[in-house]
Formats: sequence, C-alpha cells, structure tokens
Amino acid sequence: MTDTEATVDPQAVAESDLARHAAKMAKKKAARDKIMAAKEGEKGLIIVHTGAGKGKSSSGFGMILRCVAHGMPCAVVQFIKGAWDTGERRLLTTHFADLCQFHAMGEGFTWETQDKARDIAAAKAGWEKAKELIRDPSIRMVLLDEINIALRYDYLDLAEVLEFLRTEKPPLTHVVLTGRNAAEGLIEAADLVTEMTLVKHPFRSGIKAQIGVEF
Repeated sequence: MTDTEATVDPQAVAESDLARHAAKMAKKKAARDKIMAAKEGEKGLIIVHTGAGKGKSSSGFGMILRCVAHGMPCAVVQFIKGAWDTGERRLLTTHFADLCQFHAMGEGFTWETQDKARDIAAAKAGWEKAKELIRDPSIRMVLLDEINIALRYDYLDLAEVLEFLRTEKPPLTHVVLTGRNAAEGLIEAADLVTEMTLVKHPFRSGIKAQIGVEF
C-alpha cells in the first residue's frame, strides 16, 4: 500500500463528491431559473402526435385526462375509431361527461367500410363537429383523434383545416391532432410535434390488439 492510499479518507471523498454534485445542480438550477424567468403568458397550442409507433392516441387521451383532472372542459372527436368500444370512451362518457364531450364520428378504417363516399362523409361530419367545439372558448382542449389519416386520404382539405386553426381557433384553446403521416404543412403550423418511433410491436409476432393495451 502506498502512502497516498493509506491517507485517503473514504468519508472525505464521499463528502467531496456530494459537494461537487450539489454545486453542479445549483448551477444547473440557476440556468434553468433564468430560462423560466424569460417565459411569459399562455397560448393555445396546436399539438401533433404522429409516427409509426404506438401511443399517439394514448398520449392525446392522457392530455384530455389531465384537463379533466384540472376541471377544464374538453372534447374528443374520433375520425376513424368511432366504431370501437374503447376504454377511453367508456371512462369519459360514463364518469366525466360533464367535463368532456365525446363524439365518435368515424366508422372504422377504410378497408373495413370499403366505401370511399361514406368515409368522406363521416370525416366531413367529424370536421364540422370539431369546428363547432374548437370555436367554443369555454372548451380548453379538443382532441382530433386520427384526423391525420383522414387528411392523408384527402377526405378533408388540409388547407381548409390549417386556415381554420390559424384564423378561428380561440387564443387559449389547445388542439391535439393524432395519426400517422402528419402532413408537412400541419407539422410546420404546429407548436408541438411528437413522432412515435416503432421499435417492436406484438402484432408482428401474431398477437392481436388487446383490451387495455390497444383499446
């Protein structure tokens, strides 16, 4: 054993590490506080959840539940999964109908209806309901679930949707738009965009959609 090793005090080393950590965190907190001090006011956000990975609708519904927890009026318009008996729909319509309006306007995925005219009509009806809800300033958040799919298939006009959000959305209303393949124009117009990345999915292993996980 060297003289240096013999004189090392483990407790002193530990205390030194703690002191360095505390100083590092204090510096980080000061920087964070400075950033936060420059932030002012509130704004109604356009929020997009897209990508091939699972969790787009789930994340949107998580935000709706936050609104409910804070007593904030909110609404959901489902553009594709309207025919599904989902857990989110059951929960919101059964227990929180006073705070969250729920409108299931879709009739399933396009390969299920096999009727393009019917799909377009359902999407347009959903968009009319969405506009009505968004225009109401008492509703703080509106979730447009799977609207990106309706836009991708040109069931709705993207330019019309963007113009409405730009000119008619109340200043403090949040609008959440979910679904794969979000249009570039929508991504550019949004304040917050999250892309879900697919890494693994049980469907590829022959496991079907399961209650409590997918719906």
